[in-house]
Amino acid sequence: MAEHVTEAAVRAVLGTVDEPDIRRPITELGMVRGVVVAPGQVQVGVALTVPNHPLKERIASAVTDAIRRLGPSRVHVDFTAMSEEDRGALRMSLQGPAHERGEPFAESRVVAVSSGKGGVGKSSLSANLAVALARRGKRVALIDADVYGFSIPRMIGIDRRPVIIDNMVIPPRVHDVAVISVALFASDEQTPIIWRGPMLHKALQQFISDVYWDSPDEVIIDMPPGTGDVALTMAQILPLSEVVVVTTPQPAAQKVAQRAAYMARKVNLTVSGVVENMSWFTGNDGVRYELFGAGGGDLLAQQLGVPLLGRIPLVPALRAGSDVGRPVVLSDPDGEAARAIEAVADRLLTAPTRRRRLPLLKVT
Repeated sequence: MAEHVTEAAVRAVLGTVDEPDIRRPITELGMVRGVVVAPGQVQVGVALTVPNHPLKERIASAVTDAIRRLGPSRVHVDFTAMSEEDRGALRMSLQGPAHERGEPFAESRVVAVSSGKGGVGKSSLSANLAVALARRGKRVALIDADVYGFSIPRMIGIDRRPVIIDNMVIPPRVHDVAVISVALFASDEQTPIIWRGPMLHKALQQFISDVYWDSPDEVIIDMPPGTGDVALTMAQILPLSEVVVVTTPQPAAQKVAQRAAYMARKVNLTVSGVVENMSWFTGNDGVRYELFGAGGGDLLAQQLGVPLLGRIPLVPALRAGSDVGRPVVLSDPDGEAARAIEAVADRLLTAPTRRRRLPLLKVT
């Protein structure tokens, strides 16, 4: 009954409500600022981490639902915002002092999804692979390092800016994947990023050091095509990374993808496997048509001495899902493309991590 509800009981159920992006209880984060219990109703004060928090309504709904389980029919949530001092204390509690912070991915498996050229489906594979890993209970981070050709937010379904707490970026989460991309800071999707190498290097460093990643199990990095500045920078700041090379079946694409693999090895990164995308198209007659030839993925894997992790078919649902932010592993989980991507995720998880700690490269 509502009249038996106590403040202690309300605070206890509020401890089951997580801040959506930080994924910690709002009680632990110091967001609950007051509880008033009256017959049949409860009033709660909640301090949002920032004014105009993009997930305010979601937090209000979660708080209301939790309290109503105790019995009160009327729940009122009063929102305020944390002060600068509050935010500074919150950052300290989450990250600790700067001099004590270790590598954000020290215990994570970091997989850079690379290709020698654009247009092979590398970004759609990155987005779907991240979601597939999250569906297996893994804590997953997805970094869009394709700074000039960013597309991950649209493909995975993020349309809001990150929350920033005392210069600490809280990556937005969708489908249980934490995501960061320069697109989340651009004024719109049409705005070009015109940066020279040093600015690019600094931005990628900040993607690692200034973002609250909270020790993910798996980190997927959507790399830009080719062997330029970004590849060198990522090798410098994440020397424990593994590389998965994406190619299409035709020999011309395979030869270009080979350069990305050789570049990874030159900077002492481990090439863990090859994924062949657009391997076939299944017509309405049930026949597989190899529109882009055959054998490129097998040949590349043999040349590199690594496993072929999977072949992904060309299906309309994969393209459509990427356009609307609904990865195919969610929109068509029983389809042949989703099954193929899920198989790649399983092979990645069972493959040994053959990485070793390396000295940082000097990028000039």
